[in-house]
Amino acid sequence: MDASIIASDQSLIIPNAGLYEFGVISSKMHLAWVATIGGRLKSDYRYSNTVVYNNYPWPQNVSDGKHKAVEEAAQGVLDARDMHPEASLADLYDPLAMPAALSKAHAKLDRAVDRCYRSQPFPNERNRIEYLFKLYQSLATPLLPAKKTRRKKR
Repeated sequence: MDASIIASDQSLIIPNAGLYEFGVISSKMHLAWVATIGGRLKSDYRYSNTVVYNNYPWPQNVSDGKHKAVEEAAQGVLDARDMHPEASLADLYDPLAMPAALSKAHAKLDRAVDRCYRSQPFPNERNRIEYLFKLYQSLATPLLPAKKTRRKKR
């Protein structure tokens, strides 16, 4: 970033991230993980690279078509935001005043990200979290040391 950008020590970046990464972390699936795993300061989420991001179970073995669908939907979110250049993110994401085009773009993005995890939709946040924890467990289990078995005495 150039010198005109001022960022706090709470800012995090994903080097070389593209529309796919933006789409996944902008989805309901990732937000469910943030809400469950991340901390809070007052009512605001605290996003941590070590606790939230590094432990997030990203979709596995995503086909090119599904990857492209997330990228296109993510671009749709950015395009919907660009339709309101005078609005801040706080304005755009006010639950009572969110522009319809932005709401529709996020719904499309959520469906595209969900399909990267499984073909059927997630009916609610609890189902998302249960699915993510199972996926996390399957990804983390091979990293754990094998249990030592005791040899029987003769």
